[in-house]
Amino acid sequence: MKPTPDLHTHSTASDGTLSPTELLQRAASAGVEVLALTDHDTTDGLSEASVAARQVGVHLIPGVEISVTWGGRTIHVVGLHLDPAAPALQAGLDRLMAFRAWRAEEIGRRLAKRGIEGAYEGAKALSNGKLIGRTHFARFLVSRRLAADTGDVFKRFLTTGKPGHVSGQWATLEEAVTWIRGAGGQAVIAHPARYKQTRTRMQALLGEFRELGGAGVEVLSGSHSRDDAFTFARHAREQRLMASAGSDYHGPESPWVELGRLARLPDGCAPIWRDWPEMAESAPALRAAAG
Repeated sequence: MKPTPDLHTHSTASDGTLSPTELLQRAASAGVEVLALTDHDTTDGLSEASVAARQVGVHLIPGVEISVTWGGRTIHVVGLHLDPAAPALQAGLDRLMAFRAWRAEEIGRRLAKRGIEGAYEGAKALSNGKLIGRTHFARFLVSRRLAADTGDVFKRFLTTGKPGHVSGQWATLEEAVTWIRGAGGQAVIAHPARYKQTRTRMQALLGEFRELGGAGVEVLSGSHSRDDAFTFARHAREQRLMASAGSDYHGPESPWVELGRLARLPDGCAPIWRDWPEMAESAPALRAAAG
């Protein structure tokens, strides 16, 4: 059976460790036929990815992962099948990237106050120099043996109440959905199980998202368990949202999240790719992956 399309991945355009070209090459080697590049708050990697996709025979879906503040916490909204040149989308992403640049410097300053010198410079050296994210700080601190792994860094240094934490000033949910829809795309709530919301709060998030024009929710994610998949398949059906699938792949350093290993969507889900006319040639394989 053909693999499920992977609609959530990252490259060095944000905090992935593979270039867009390397990502597409790895996807092709893993048997992925349909892949979305969804870097954090930027579409800068899509041009290179498009060239590489044609070379390796992978169908590339242009996308982005937008940072959002909702209910006092950060959530992520993936935009799929969009026009990366849409002016309103790019204006919004420019605003978020400006905040990211300031935040990176502020994280560096806060860590320096706790005796960790050179964190900003170290994180920048591990990035593309344009988008410096918390993951880059985490990799630097691990390299300095100040933490066991990146997860340990987040727990000890980068979450609320920790030395390097800086609160996000992201897009509103309405802004993110509007930017994506204005670019001709479909908006999807990314890896919802990670937000640790009560059922009531999750219903409120998904209900508001749907009313704003949101299209789907990630039922399959690299950070979801099998139970999570069935839970969010139920949420999707109840909220009349389509189901998406994405590994949230950042690179080969995380072997438990690999390209080409997504399961089939649970029965009863309406796949987000169901009405993509451009996918006609891949329709049989995609229908099979949808269960």
